[in-house]
Amino acid sequence: MKRLLVLAIALGVVWASDAEVKDGGIDAKMLAKIREGYTAEPAQKAIKNALATTSIAVLATNGDNLAMCDTHFSHRVKTRGITDQKSSGRCWLFTGLNVLRAKMIDKYELSEMEFSQNYCSFYDLLEKSNLFLQAIIDTRSLAFEDRKVDWLLHNPIGDGGQFTGVSNLVMKYGLVPKEVMPETFQSNNTRNMRMILSLKLREYALALRAAKSDKAASALKVEQLTEIYRLLVECLGVPPTEFEWTLRNRRGEVVSTERYTPKSFYDKFIGEDLEGNYIMIMNDPAREYGKVYEIEYDRHIYDGENWLYINLPIERIKEMAIASIKDNTAMYFSCDVGKFFDRTKGTLDLANYDYESLFRTKFPMTKRERVMTYASGSSHAMTLIAVDLDEKGAPRKWMVENSWGAKSGYKGNLIMTDEWFNEYMFRLVVERKYVPQDVLDMLKQKPIVLPPWDPMFAPEE
Repeated sequence: MKRLLVLAIALGVVWASDAEVKDGGIDAKMLAKIREGYTAEPAQKAIKNALATTSIAVLATNGDNLAMCDTHFSHRVKTRGITDQKSSGRCWLFTGLNVLRAKMIDKYELSEMEFSQNYCSFYDLLEKSNLFLQAIIDTRSLAFEDRKVDWLLHNPIGDGGQFTGVSNLVMKYGLVPKEVMPETFQSNNTRNMRMILSLKLREYALALRAAKSDKAASALKVEQLTEIYRLLVECLGVPPTEFEWTLRNRRGEVVSTERYTPKSFYDKFIGEDLEGNYIMIMNDPAREYGKVYEIEYDRHIYDGENWLYINLPIERIKEMAIASIKDNTAMYFSCDVGKFFDRTKGTLDLANYDYESLFRTKFPMTKRERVMTYASGSSHAMTLIAVDLDEKGAPRKWMVENSWGAKSGYKGNLIMTDEWFNEYMFRLVVERKYVPQDVLDMLKQKPIVLPPWDPMFAPEE
């Protein structure tokens, strides 16, 4: 016993007296009480042993829900092909372009085709660099420790985003087919490129804050962006200003061969006003419904639009989603994709995993409480393309086209139950014609502006 005590003293693990434990700390008496949580009874030991060698997801898999769900959908948008964002955070861009390509494929009776995500990524990163640098100039008078300055330096650039990035970028720079500016290794694997860009931008931020005047800072910014442009070209390639493209129908027959600029290509084959025709909807039960919210700096282009959304109950959102799908129109959709996700089946279902039985405890938080405590939030964008309605017109399940490749999920898609949709769906972008007038009238409100560090800022990746 003495040898054990000496060893304990040597290791520094002798418990301090209760008098030395500050109020609110764990003292010996409290620790003894806490330790009662594990009694080593057979059931607890069995779970502990299983968790030592097996993943929680495997052990929590609900054996009563192993069968694949019914894959029939009463209403489905016509789409062709599955895209793959690889190791990048560009789900928002793939989703937005997938909405547009579904329109083009259907209108021109094409086989599979894609717009160049790399082309849009190039200008996205260039514009985000300018957004950051100009924001640094705009906040030059604020202290280095100011929360806004601190937030900017923590978030110089990323490849995540949301739908206003798609609308602003496409309306400004147009589109090109994927074969005109294909992916590169860096566009498919963005981590190191983003690290280099972030390092340069933070370096540039110090120089801009040290400039003698705003005029001098603005001139310096142009030099900095010239360097950023060079880095982007070396990583992603030179964005085309003109190109020739042959339009072929799904039978492989040549319809036309013409020369285009990125803008004339977009105008001919899509030609929509993306900035005026789409309404962004949110289901955030932590905030008041029927209100319009805007998040500062939640945009991709300095002179573009912040993320502005109408917060609505989930049932109102479903009405618009169903109307759009019935009219063969896909939608930008985002959710908390990691929750109750069975990657093998490609299903999002609250019954996929039974964590309560595995850990013998309840997880009672509501969607509102999860949002308030950062336990849930929008994390991934996909293209909403299908709904299965029962005989009364109520949704049973939904399907989204994902951007993780054709071998992921259910043929590249994910299927979600309506119950999961209620709990983990957050954002939807709907064409104006599917939005009821009373919802459109809400846009007349003066938006409630939220700071960039608000939980709803988190970009889809």
